Amino acid sequence: MVRLTKIYTRTGDEGTTGLVDGSREAKHSARITAIGEVDEANSVLGWALLCAEGEAAADLRRIQNDLFDLGADLATPGEDFAPSNHALRIVPSQVVFLEQRIDRLNGALAPLASFILPGGNELAARLHLARTLARRAERAATALAVEAPVNPAAIAYINRLSDYLFVLARTAAAADGGDVLWQPGANR
Repeated sequence: MVRLTKIYTRTGDEGTTGLVDGSREAKHSARITAIGEVDEANSVLGWALLCAEGEAAADLRRIQNDLFDLGADLATPGEDFAPSNHALRIVPSQVVFLEQRIDRLNGALAPLASFILPGGNELAARLHLARTLARRAERAATALAVEAPVNPAAIAYINRLSDYLFVLARTAAAADGGDVLWQPGANR
């Protein structure tokens, strides 16, 4: 259990932040950038939750928790990706959860006939923003993976998350008339 008794510690005043193993890393490093991008995606999910109901809201709450797991995973250097008492790691079942949700939601949607524009209603627009931030977090995590070992399940999770958010946004838009379709060259 995490217990925070003091919000500021002054340990980051020199431009570094602590990792799970006790080491310190520059706040502008690839690792800390990836953790920050995950945090941004999580924050926008909190905003989307203000419009979500039912199963979508329950899933988004679960995903917010998983994103904290993902941040902890990324904050744990090393090559051993097995979860332990000392290392919180994303596991394949968390990826499978997203895949199952994607398949079920997508099965109820009309096949895509065009690219879609982000929008449709407020929830869909917020989910599309979260999707783009999840994609940015994925780019940051894969950039980190070029420099240091990264849990493959963590990369898979953030990749599936953006797919899930895309399908959930389409589901939300379907409740208000459907996708907003891109019309190539419409304004020439």
